Amino acid sequence: MSALPTSFPPLVSVQTRLLVLGSFPGVASLEAQQYYGHPRNHFWRILLAIWPGDGAVTFASSYQQRCSWLLDRKLGLWDVFAECEREGSLDSNIRNAVLNDFSALKTACPHLQAVAFNGGMSFRHAPRVRAALAENAAGAEVMFYSLPSTSPANASWTL
Repeated sequence: MSALPTSFPPLVSVQTRLLVLGSFPGVASLEAQQYYGHPRNHFWRILLAIWPGDGAVTFASSYQQRCSWLLDRKLGLWDVFAECEREGSLDSNIRNAVLNDFSALKTACPHLQAVAFNGGMSFRHAPRVRAALAENAAGAEVMFYSLPSTSPANASWTL
């Protein structure tokens, strides 16, 4: 019996103000060892459209460059699930999932102001995330938002 695939560690800093929570990396992301690593996932393109900057970072930039760029904007990434069984990449195929320990974010992200859930599967776990992060380390309320999935499987939305 093989071990369950595991999610990536949180991509956050003490400056993180907004955390984007996905459900669990798809096959292409796991193979690339990158958040939103599928070439047709809209995540990175959406962020680059919102913060076009000086053009120094583009979708074609290295993953490390995009991650640094993201952290510079006080954004963070993580997933709802630490591990799960799943055939393929569809969230509807997730079975036997284990949630991440969100309480660890209070120390890791003491200035966290908001959590945005990338897709419906991750948003279903908002109450458990809220229970762990109702307030940031300074006691301020953390806001929660549901976003449409950036997955290429979400054909009802285009960039």
